[in-house]
Amino acid sequence: MKELKVIGKQEIGSFEFIGIEGGFGEDKKAMTLKDIAVIHGQPLKEINRRINDNRNRFRNGVEIIDLKTVVGLSHLEKFGFTQNAINRSNNIYILSERGYAKLLKILEDDIAWEIYDELVDNYFSMRESIKLGTTESLKLKRLEIMEVNAKTRRADLLLKSALETSSESAKEQILSDLVYELTGERRIPIMKQKEYTATEIADELGITSIMVGRICNKLSLKAEKPGQNKYGRWANGKSKYSSKEVPQWIYFEEGVQAIKREFLKQKKKVQPNE
Repeated sequence: MKELKVIGKQEIGSFEFIGIEGGFGEDKKAMTLKDIAVIHGQPLKEINRRINDNRNRFRNGVEIIDLKTVVGLSHLEKFGFTQNAINRSNNIYILSERGYAKLLKILEDDIAWEIYDELVDNYFSMRESIKLGTTESLKLKRLEIMEVNAKTRRADLLLKSALETSSESAKEQILSDLVYELTGERRIPIMKQKEYTATEIADELGITSIMVGRICNKLSLKAEKPGQNKYGRWANGKSKYSSKEVPQWIYFEEGVQAIKREFLKQKKKVQPNE
């Protein structure tokens, strides 16, 4: 276990508490259950009860540490406890960020999650080394961490949406948005199979793309928007007549072959003697 270190009083918004590093890993932050109880406006006795009722869910050294088992009684006062409180307590717990998150799942309190977000952005994600900088650099670092956490939360929502949709084209678009959210770049997804536009098919057959579209409609090759089938899929493409993106049908190999067969059939009807 990494050495526990009290880094002094911390202020996040209207909250004031004892800052702790170590125990759960180098530079990892922790909080006493006493401070957590005060921040959430609940009696320490009740928070302790909820922890002890679910003690098997909290892993020692990963999510929870009982200070009374690892710190000498004479040193507990620097963690914000009076001698009287130390004497009457069976356990004096501290929680890591993971442990704190588990506690909130047990509390099931929406307001508690809002407080948790603020503490993650402005306390658990911070490091002791940052404190050595200027006040202005600390503010900038906090803003940077808050922005990264916000991006991560938005990316999680996008990923959930992508996993829930049954439309491959919609999934492709959502995943593209997810990559952009995290990297700031638009990346072209890797195609699982070769795809063709109506214009490409028309050029090969020596007809117009409008004719390709008519054959496609006659054969009912298109899936319902925004889905896909064995013949092709819907995708967003730039309109010829404006800068807006419009849905267009992209053909798979099977769709191309269906268009070719129908075109040749129609051609034979027009030219029966050839």
